[in-house]
Amino acid sequence: MTYSDLHLPHITLLTGALTTFSICLLIVLTKSWHGHLTLDQSSGVQKFHAEPTPRVGGIALMIGLAFTWFLVMEPVKDILKNMLIASLPAFIFGTAEDITKKVSVKARLLATIFSGVVAWWITGISITNVDIWGFDSLLQWLPISVMFTAIAIGGFANSINIIDGFNGLASGVLFICLTALGMIAFAAGDLDMAKVCFILGSTLIGFFIINYPFGKIFLGDGGAYLFGFLVSWVAILIASRNSAVSPWAVVLACGYPIVEVVFSISRRFIRNVSPGHPDRLHLHSLVRSRIIRKYINSSNTTIKNAVVAPFIWILAVIISSLGVLFYKNTMILMIAFSLFFILYGLIYSTIIRLKS
Repeated sequence: MTYSDLHLPHITLLTGALTTFSICLLIVLTKSWHGHLTLDQSSGVQKFHAEPTPRVGGIALMIGLAFTWFLVMEPVKDILKNMLIASLPAFIFGTAEDITKKVSVKARLLATIFSGVVAWWITGISITNVDIWGFDSLLQWLPISVMFTAIAIGGFANSINIIDGFNGLASGVLFICLTALGMIAFAAGDLDMAKVCFILGSTLIGFFIINYPFGKIFLGDGGAYLFGFLVSWVAILIASRNSAVSPWAVVLACGYPIVEVVFSISRRFIRNVSPGHPDRLHLHSLVRSRIIRKYINSSNTTIKNAVVAPFIWILAVIISSLGVLFYKNTMILMIAFSLFFILYGLIYSTIIRLKS
């Protein structure tokens, strides 16, 4: 089997990319009209950009996906339709926060969890196997399976929102995850899911071009929760549709955001701080404050922010690649995930000891 077997017309991929790019560009060019609603101000605990910037990139991504949906053929069309319908609660609540700045983290998280429930309701698919003795038995009971699925989706979507702090960071990591998932699906012979991955990836590129390196537009909560839901649901579909694929393969494919959110919750728990409390102690924030600011000799804030993303992309590629290479071997994948978590901790502890 070769990649030509995907039979995915270039016009389909270009439509998503060009539509998203065009809408993003339009949003940037007209920000003086809608900026009082859509701009992300440059002051705040987790704000690193130099000037107010539109944070409604999620709208452009949703429009790009909707346009692409009209061009794809069955059964990919049906898969994509179900995904977009289920994503609406996460997207709507995230976008509402981008515009009103009044939707709580709890409300957005619950909306994304509800999107997971909707996805199960439409498709009948939920996580029933994670290759952990004892827990798999619990997952055979439908209420626990659905709840675990929905919470896993909400957690991953929230992890994308956490890493959406620097130009190209979140969108680049999402693209890496989708590439790895697409390669796993292709290796398993699931061409339909591979097509879905590449469609989502091409749409994301349209946003990435405007977002990186100059940060003219942000994903915002709408984009982060939208693509957080879509990528996590794609991972669940690939694992559930292909018995040869270890559930840990898709975990590693999406590994960096997962490790980031687990580590962040753990350190906040140790410090007796609320998991939803914003701070500048995420790894990407420390790379900016302890390494980039010290060693990159530039007064341009935008350039310094853009340099952060490649550091994180490297880590994302490492763990995602392991998911692709060993997609059938659960034991190796579990060991690889554990070792990567340790590596992450070592890198974090080393950087945090540096003087800012």
